[in-house]
Amino acid sequence: MKSFSVETIDVDVALLEQTVNELVTLKINPKEPRPGYLDPCEMKIVEAYRAEPTSMNATLTPVEQLQLVRDSMGFPNRNLNTIEIHTKFEEVYLEDRVIGLWHYFPRKTARQGDAPCLIYFHGGGFIGGSVYTLENPCKLIAELADAVVFNIDYSLAPEHPFPEGFDDAYYVVHHIAKNAKQYGIDPKKIAVAGDSAGGNLAAAVSIKDRDEKRHQIAMQMLIYPVVQLSGESVNGYQWDLASYTMAKEEEAIIEPMLSLGRPRPNDEIEQTGMHDLYFPDQTMANSPYASPILADASGLPKALIVTAEFDGLRLQGEFYAQKLAQAGVSVRALRYKGSTHAFFDKLGALSQAKDLCEEISRALLSL
Repeated sequence: MKSFSVETIDVDVALLEQTVNELVTLKINPKEPRPGYLDPCEMKIVEAYRAEPTSMNATLTPVEQLQLVRDSMGFPNRNLNTIEIHTKFEEVYLEDRVIGLWHYFPRKTARQGDAPCLIYFHGGGFIGGSVYTLENPCKLIAELADAVVFNIDYSLAPEHPFPEGFDDAYYVVHHIAKNAKQYGIDPKKIAVAGDSAGGNLAAAVSIKDRDEKRHQIAMQMLIYPVVQLSGESVNGYQWDLASYTMAKEEEAIIEPMLSLGRPRPNDEIEQTGMHDLYFPDQTMANSPYASPILADASGLPKALIVTAEFDGLRLQGEFYAQKLAQAGVSVRALRYKGSTHAFFDKLGALSQAKDLCEEISRALLSL
């Protein structure tokens, strides 16, 4: 996790909404409504990040490089809860793997075993990330929705390559649904969610849940998800830099942050090195459980799909939202203006992160 500190600013600013098209709603910080500009609080974070010296160099072994990447992930966010949230930890087992389940719920609740449930998968490119980075957002959602929220410590590559992390995620959904009474949740109100790689897992388990006709997932909430990891072309989808409006004076800062999902010169997808670590066989990326964009979207659970304006994954996330909507799936698609990838990590520093906790909570309460 980065060591720099950032002053908490505008955490409670009410965001404005503006229609982008028939599907996507833009969320705007009124302090910077101009097109093409970073949110001012986000800019402070980006500038602090750019000022830090890099530890990566050619003399490091692959293991040392991987550890540096893992250590660089996450953000020192804050606990914004106003009530006591109970935290429990348990372990479940799948084959030779241990899966950690953190779950959070209000200590005092009027619910009688019928709470909505959110199962959350953290991001980190399938090779890193941590349940601890998302603990505070998960706890806040538990409070706002009076819900039981699970935060899943699934297996990471390269120690556990695809499909092990995906298998963990799917197994956990089934385990929680099967034990709904024990957890005090309504089995008809189970949602899955995740950011980035975790959004991929949430989308993928929703597809498999549909394929196996279990129908244990009532809703999927995908936060700047990566849904295209394959080299397969997808009809109607193309990454295009021209789709991003950037203010000239900020272009040199913004464009380097658009690397995720951006094609390389040989048309491979840029995933910052994690692709080869995640897939022991590159053809595995063509599975719809690895690249949900390749799946048949009919019959999938309703969706909340969230993107960040200055994120290279924005285009595939919004394309996936459109694909689901065209297949008859109920979709709410949000784009957070001026935000970058991983803004949800920054609860307490960005008003967008708190707003998204509120959006997720409202979606849970609607189940």
